[in-house]
Amino acid sequence: MPDPTTDPATVIKDASSPSREGGYRWYVLGLLTLTSLFSVADRLVFSILLEDIKAEFDFTDFELGLLGGLAFTATYVLIGFPAARLADRSIRKNIIASAITFWSLMTALCGAAVGFVTLFLARTGVGVGEGCSGPASQSLMADYFRRDELARAMGFLTWGATLGTVTGLMAGGLLAEAYGWRMAFVLMALPGVVLGAFLYFTVREPQRGRFAPAGSRIEQTSLKETVSSLLRNRVFMGLSVGWAVQIMIGYALAFWMAAVMLRNFDVSTADVAVYLGLAFLIGGIPGPVLGGFLTDWLTRYDERWRAWLPGVVSLLCVAPLTLSLYSSGFWQFLGFFAVAYGIYVASQAPIMSGVQNAVEPSQRGFAVAIALFFNNLVGQALGLAVIGWVSDWLAPTQGGFALSIAVLGVCLASGVIALGLFVWTAAQMRGSGYLDKMAAG
Repeated sequence: MPDPTTDPATVIKDASSPSREGGYRWYVLGLLTLTSLFSVADRLVFSILLEDIKAEFDFTDFELGLLGGLAFTATYVLIGFPAARLADRSIRKNIIASAITFWSLMTALCGAAVGFVTLFLARTGVGVGEGCSGPASQSLMADYFRRDELARAMGFLTWGATLGTVTGLMAGGLLAEAYGWRMAFVLMALPGVVLGAFLYFTVREPQRGRFAPAGSRIEQTSLKETVSSLLRNRVFMGLSVGWAVQIMIGYALAFWMAAVMLRNFDVSTADVAVYLGLAFLIGGIPGPVLGGFLTDWLTRYDERWRAWLPGVVSLLCVAPLTLSLYSSGFWQFLGFFAVAYGIYVASQAPIMSGVQNAVEPSQRGFAVAIALFFNNLVGQALGLAVIGWVSDWLAPTQGGFALSIAVLGVCLASGVIALGLFVWTAAQMRGSGYLDKMAAG
């Protein structure tokens, strides 16, 4: 068998138009979208099982926040750096295939937990696997799609996160209702192993940097030089930090909303799984694709829309979210939530495509790892734990509504801060030479 990281026979040598692959590049995008789907589903199935797990082990909301955030993030962010470094010099599709197989097995082990420590360890194993896939996937997309179509491709890739959230909620909830929360983890893990085989045996590796501007660096530099270059890159850092702050909104919605519904409405876990899943689907399908197409159109006139657009929608989504959380009716809650989520996910395509365009081809995987480090440290580990802590603090006076107040407060603060960061990033695009480089490319 060829070496899984360096076999040259798996690399597409022709760096001409992507039309030479015809529909194949869309097939690859489809597999990567499915990978993203199961990444999010296996990560967030925990959210629909929160109340069952809490009841069995008598966990506090703070402990649940640690299991949902820190347990996963602790290894996710650490493994992401060496995995991304490897992705910038080796066969990326094999890294992705190995990663999804491993995290699927660790998801199944979550169902064997006997307490906080064992569940914490299983969740860290999921983080190890998922930390390897994101940098390689986004780097691969930048070599399958040209810069003028990359945002829309990233928009379709973002479907994976939406569909993964829906799958984690709906399938996880229904499986838990039928077989219990432990078996739900096991059954959710099985498709990932099959997908890993498809990725390994059917995906070809494109030539690295095939659509990058002339003069871009293709060969990997030393770790010290790579890190130094990225930290000095104000556009990249602005996009990364802004993304980390605004994604607190996304994690809050994906992780805590099922618990909000169960505490505020007289509904079963299965009902929440179905109806909240549909709300994610209604908002999450059009949102990222429209965001991608809108980005590709707006950046024909001004490249700074890759920063302005996510800044605007990060704050804009808080208005319908407020209406949702303060709704007394079940259907009003779902309707406003779908609108809020649809607006929020329109931010992902411009950020993801902006990160890829802001760095050298030899840095793309590592750049994503840094961005995801901030995402998970701020957005997931800190954001989820803070919401849980605020909810516990308010519970004596606010009862079941405490969690809703905590979610809204964190999302509002995130939206305001993110807008400021993205406006600053847009200003750096002009002063750093980014705009000139994009025009020349």
